Amino acid sequence: MKVLTAILISLTLISCGDKKEVTTSKPGSQINGAGATFPYPIYSKWFSEYGKVNKDAKINYQSIGSGGGVKQITEGTVDFGASDSPMSNEEIEKANTKNNNKIIHIPTVIGSVVLTYNIPGIDKNINLTPEAITGIYLGKIKKWNDPVIQKENPDLKLPDKEIIVTYRTDGSGTTYVFTDYLGKVSEEWKTKVGTAKDVKFPAGQGGKGNEGVTGLVKQLEYSVGYVELVYALQNNLKYANVKNSEGEFIAPTLESLTKAAEQTSAEIPDDLRQSITNAKGKGSYPISSYTYILIYENQKDAQKGKTMKSFFEWALTDGEKFAKDLGYAPLPETVIARAKQKVSGLKF
Repeated sequence: MKVLTAILISLTLISCGDKKEVTTSKPGSQINGAGATFPYPIYSKWFSEYGKVNKDAKINYQSIGSGGGVKQITEGTVDFGASDSPMSNEEIEKANTKNNNKIIHIPTVIGSVVLTYNIPGIDKNINLTPEAITGIYLGKIKKWNDPVIQKENPDLKLPDKEIIVTYRTDGSGTTYVFTDYLGKVSEEWKTKVGTAKDVKFPAGQGGKGNEGVTGLVKQLEYSVGYVELVYALQNNLKYANVKNSEGEFIAPTLESLTKAAEQTSAEIPDDLRQSITNAKGKGSYPISSYTYILIYENQKDAQKGKTMKSFFEWALTDGEKFAKDLGYAPLPETVIARAKQKVSGLKF
């Protein structure tokens, strides 16, 4: 098996306090994962913290995008994949058939896709409607002072400047979540562009990964891009309040992400694959999403399987406490219980 480069970053966060001891793994048993950039900050933190309670566990993660995560878990070149978009029925069938195994989805945290921007002189979060967002990304709204945008921001003097649109060029779960939302709020987007991890955007320029889009927005004045919230926060970039299905302009907060999940948690299917974009209910942020670990039910390497099962049990309990400090919302208790059932079903 190809060994992926270890990516463990040190983040300055509050201490988690006393740690519980867990079953240790065999020294030298290295676990490799790859996939979504959306949850990369929280996964990096988790692997670092879990290494403190299980000193023999070695978990490496390569942040390559959800498309890469799905591909590598399907090919069997990693022990687990990660994706913000659930695998499609066709992708699951392909993976199950190729590996003579059953792939399962384990939700980990709730994140948000935000519209981040670089508008000199604008020091507050602007309001964007679904019509404004789709208009910008369809290439129809070309300037920041377009009446559709200005109308919802009457106290701001938006500049008469061209909007520089940026997007992801790699197979991306962030793109899937964003286009899933746009497809729900715009029939034109649904028919002309569609929902996928990789779509042909009608306007703009691309960057690789959440990191790439964040870098473009930070560098280019009057630009806009869609990224996971933590990337905007880490780079001190502004992001928009988005009008939800109840007509409220909502910022992506822990409370608004949790509300989006709570509104739909009772309807989550047995396989736990669920879209929560454009969720109904007061206070719900409309571009919210679960992010998933992808893993095979039957683990061929018993030692790695035991370590991963122990890690997931830890992540869904002690690990959830780190989510808030990184801009993610912990899973609702009902979803945690369902995810734990999936983890308990792992076989060695």
